[in-house]
Amino acid sequence: MRAMVLDRIAPVVERPLRLLELPDPEPGPGEIRVRVRTCGVCRTDLHVIEGDLPEHTLPIIPGHQVVGEVDSLGPGARAFAPGDRVGIAWLRGTCGDCVYCRRGNENLCPDSRYTGYHEHGGYAELAVVREDFAYPIPDGFDVLQAAPLLCAGIIGYRALQRADVPAGGRLALYGFGSSASVVIQIALHRGHEVHVVTRGESHRRLARDMGAQWVGGPGESPPVEMDSAIIFAPAGEIVPDALASLGKGGTVAMAGIYMTPVPELDYEAHLFHEKNLRSVESNTREDGRGLLREAAEVPVRARVTPFPLEEANEALVHLKNDEIDGSAVLVVG
Repeated sequence: MRAMVLDRIAPVVERPLRLLELPDPEPGPGEIRVRVRTCGVCRTDLHVIEGDLPEHTLPIIPGHQVVGEVDSLGPGARAFAPGDRVGIAWLRGTCGDCVYCRRGNENLCPDSRYTGYHEHGGYAELAVVREDFAYPIPDGFDVLQAAPLLCAGIIGYRALQRADVPAGGRLALYGFGSSASVVIQIALHRGHEVHVVTRGESHRRLARDMGAQWVGGPGESPPVEMDSAIIFAPAGEIVPDALASLGKGGTVAMAGIYMTPVPELDYEAHLFHEKNLRSVESNTREDGRGLLREAAEVPVRARVTPFPLEEANEALVHLKNDEIDGSAVLVVG
């Protein structure tokens, strides 16, 4: 199979991924092999490749927004049949027995494993995953539309849940990349009023086109008090502004897997009046199933910029430079 492989941590401007021909992987017990059609390009891929996240498996095939068809079954696998459309997401394994797994917080499992980080991902023609961590893809999505849902959608969905927006409430989104462009559609479908703060005129234009009530640039504040906010940009300096935008009892959810340092907070200005500051770590499989159900109901339509597999480095550079409106997706098969 062909695959884009990372064998050293490096800035994406150095184009560190190499196109290689590798042996086809074989599914083990309880696993399925997926013939990859598309794979979304995620900001988490940047953090893996550039070393913002702790040390991980090298060499590694990145990519964790994988859509394709089941190609073969490992021993004992029976949840899917060859030809079924499935998705592979970031979370790809947990112990199933720790206190977090038992209470429904498998995303906090200390033995969790991640696609394109611990084990090979979807920047390749074939990928293997445990069948119980694969998702059936609803019929309403083609392979391009489905790919961004597998991380941008799922993480955005969990962040929206963590933001605890009241019915009909006002929600601020800080940053308007792939995840926010999915969340705004769900939030509007739920009846929320959405305000957006983001850098880049093209991102602000997209937010307006998608129905944002108000759109501003860095340093600007929504014109009215927010009930909730989600920070998608990996910039800790946004946290005080987001908290200051809230009314009493409001909640800020930080959706990133990586965040630059958060500056000192003033208790009275930022946290008093029972304001809440929450982080988001990965997702549970129920988050994934919930996102796919609701995305089909809306229906969510991702803004997609396709790239061929061999141009994965270029897609990552465009993402790094905030030159992608919506989601970048590798077309593999």
